[in-house]
Amino acid sequence: MYDVVVKGGQIVSGSYGSFRADLAIKGEKIAAIGGGLDGKYVINASGKLVMPGVIDAHVHMELPVSGTRSSDDFSSGTKAAACGGVTAIIDFTVGSSESTIPEDIEKRLKEAEKSHIDYALHAEVIGWHRSRSQEILKAVQMGVTSFKFFTAYGSSGRRTDRGALFEVFQIIGDLGALAVVHAEDEEVINYLMNELEEEELKNMVSLAKVRPSLCEAVAVSDVIYLAERANTRLHIVHLSSALGLEALKRGKGFYKNVTAETCPQYLLLTQDVYESVDGHLYSASPALRSSYDLEALWDALYNEELSMIATDHCPFTREQKTWKGNFLDLPYGLPGVETALPLMFSEGVIKRHCPLVRW
Repeated sequence: MYDVVVKGGQIVSGSYGSFRADLAIKGEKIAAIGGGLDGKYVINASGKLVMPGVIDAHVHMELPVSGTRSSDDFSSGTKAAACGGVTAIIDFTVGSSESTIPEDIEKRLKEAEKSHIDYALHAEVIGWHRSRSQEILKAVQMGVTSFKFFTAYGSSGRRTDRGALFEVFQIIGDLGALAVVHAEDEEVINYLMNELEEEELKNMVSLAKVRPSLCEAVAVSDVIYLAERANTRLHIVHLSSALGLEALKRGKGFYKNVTAETCPQYLLLTQDVYESVDGHLYSASPALRSSYDLEALWDALYNEELSMIATDHCPFTREQKTWKGNFLDLPYGLPGVETALPLMFSEGVIKRHCPLVRW
């Protein structure tokens, strides 16, 4: 007799399709799938979907940002995740030029101990210089095998320039690890910022104006070329635009070891929300795009040009996002870890007729 049997549900499997059956659990593993299975504890799943738990590969719990901290810690955030069908998250260390990558990992692991679900970490690399090579190796030995870089946010010290990226990409490639990149071109953003009139700083719509899809496409192209030359695996986070997608597809034409994700906000919202009275609550980076971009991203998911949906979960309260008269003074980030799965079911499966197995 099994420990638990989930009885009579519609099992959804990426490998075997969708079918009605019982699912038996022994210990913490699936032990059998079939008919007439008996267990010490039985869950009646008749009329329900039985599917694997979600892995959200991009979240930010208790992240220090813009003088505040994202409003979910590892306890509240993972409770929300569990309620949304997420059984594992991948968060990030909080990188610093004043600390080593292994130190960042140890500190973040301590903060994550209060998580209610499984978790792993990407290592954020800030202040790269050649002497830190051994830190990458040590991180891999500690079990952290993906490393996050920014091509923007130079004012906060998070940006890594192209020369340094190429150098560290080679080290990551030699170790068989993964480079993870927030791809927005800093020079394009700075140029457009300098072109803004003073009055435009008081308008939330300007966020989309100074962080257009062009800045994403330029950065995506750059980092794919660098990854190809360095022979490292590359993952682009939160791809948001048709132009960025075009750069991704072009890059995949000559380099196959690149993947990308998009997020629910880019599949469900457009920049029109910035014009509403609560437009400031939607502050996030990359900026929200047009309906054309939204449809292009859905097409890319269906065509498997995008590899996954991740949330970039980084929530703030309404108080934290109080409008101070300037879109630059807001903390950037949106929630999603609890709502992504039901929203993607509603929009993807019910409205857009995505097959359950593909979902």
